[in-house]
Amino acid sequence: MFVEDKVLIGGDVYLLPKMANRHGLIAGATGTGKTITLKTLAESFSDMGVPVFLADMKGDISGLAKIGEMNDNVAKRVEGIDSFKLKSYPVEFWDLFGEKGLPVRVTLSEMGPVLLSKILNLTEAQSGVLNIVFRVADEESLLIIDIKDLKSMINHVVENKDVYEPKYGAIAAKSANTILRNLITLEDQGGNDFFGEPALELNDFIKVDESGCGVINILDAQKLSLSPEIYSSFLLWMLSSLYEQLPEVGDADKPKFVFFFDEAHLIFDGMGAEFLKKIEQITRLIRSKGVGLYFISQSPADIPDEILGQLGNRIQHALRAYTPKDQKAVKVAAETFRANPDFDTADVISNLGIGEALVSVLDEQGVPGIVQQVNIVAPQSYIGPIDDAMRTDLINLSEFKDKYLEAVDNESAYEILANKINQNANIESEVPPAPPQAQEPQAEVPQAQQAPESQPESLSLGGFDLGTILGGGQAAGKKTKKTAQQKAIEKAATTAANTMAREVTKGIMRGLFGQMK
Repeated sequence: MFVEDKVLIGGDVYLLPKMANRHGLIAGATGTGKTITLKTLAESFSDMGVPVFLADMKGDISGLAKIGEMNDNVAKRVEGIDSFKLKSYPVEFWDLFGEKGLPVRVTLSEMGPVLLSKILNLTEAQSGVLNIVFRVADEESLLIIDIKDLKSMINHVVENKDVYEPKYGAIAAKSANTILRNLITLEDQGGNDFFGEPALELNDFIKVDESGCGVINILDAQKLSLSPEIYSSFLLWMLSSLYEQLPEVGDADKPKFVFFFDEAHLIFDGMGAEFLKKIEQITRLIRSKGVGLYFISQSPADIPDEILGQLGNRIQHALRAYTPKDQKAVKVAAETFRANPDFDTADVISNLGIGEALVSVLDEQGVPGIVQQVNIVAPQSYIGPIDDAMRTDLINLSEFKDKYLEAVDNESAYEILANKINQNANIESEVPPAPPQAQEPQAEVPQAQQAPESQPESLSLGGFDLGTILGGGQAAGKKTKKTAQQKAIEKAATTAANTMAREVTKGIMRGLFGQMK
């Protein structure tokens, strides 16, 4: 809870607001109290006026939206804290599948080929083909908004590979077919709901309510956790996009935004060195944008050392050392703390009770404090999930309902390429057949009866007046009317230009990961 302009974690351990963007770790075995710790931190940041984003993996974090209830356990944990008050917090519910929150959508163009390759589990060769597809789309102004756009682009590039291969290299049809098959799997996992428009604007996550409390954005991840590649890639996209979009703020008095990564091991499992290097870079630099990152997992060993070394604030719940692997994890966890001469850290970690934790936070100079054993303070909001009726009411009251609830399908690569195919088919069908060969010789017309030479008529092909096209709107000195087909093409071009302009003005350039080659 937020007490005297500091975050009370437990006992007499306080997190200083100006050190909250130095990132943190919440670790511990299942059932040891990580979720309660997450809630108390989220509440404190909200009271501080800092917006929060977190994923609800089990559905029990939604209680932040409901006033808490007093019981013996809560009373024991807040004894002596006069400012403790049961309350609710401003919450926005989100869901990538649009079932338990407002839909979260991202365009494939924003996601980019690198993160998409991670979602699709592509090999290096297949990723290379996907990169070519996105490059062609960029250069030909063909927006890849959703999955049908990407399918159309893949087929377009393969069918015209004789044009593209001299510039981009070999385009293997086998790799393209694999990508198409994997896209079917992605559709089965809900990809058609996730990839599309209106795309999420991250500034909508960074809001405070009328009382000045930071809004807590809860992403329902119960279903999403069954698709770990989508979950981890979405969080990485958010991270890179936040880094790109937010301005530098330097050493601020408090964070501008706090981002919790629950089940952090899903992000790092099977991650290549290039990906890890990018995450390390962003983790190191994003704190200057006022963003605090908090990773939540069972053990510090789940977090790569390159990232772990940048997490200055540590909360470690109990770890059980039943196997040699568990014992090693306990040792790693103990070594991440600044030792306390009053107890053996490794021994205490194995014997912590539910709701107890070892805590070390940064002091005013940014130096890690000596580890302390504390009882985590109780949350002020409701412990447990809210019912579906209350969730539905809160979603309906959201200021973003009209903006995000209904999907839209703007013209993009699929429609533009389909129009081109239809136009080519129409052109071929409208070309007049060659005149038949004369069967009998025609009588020669006397010179005097020959018609005077007339002005040559403008040529047309498939309904297009070539004189109009090449002559700036006139043929043989005469004004010509635009055909319906010409008007349709102009309308399509205008619509595509407007959609492209919307993408550019969003300022989301696909994220750092999308720029990687």
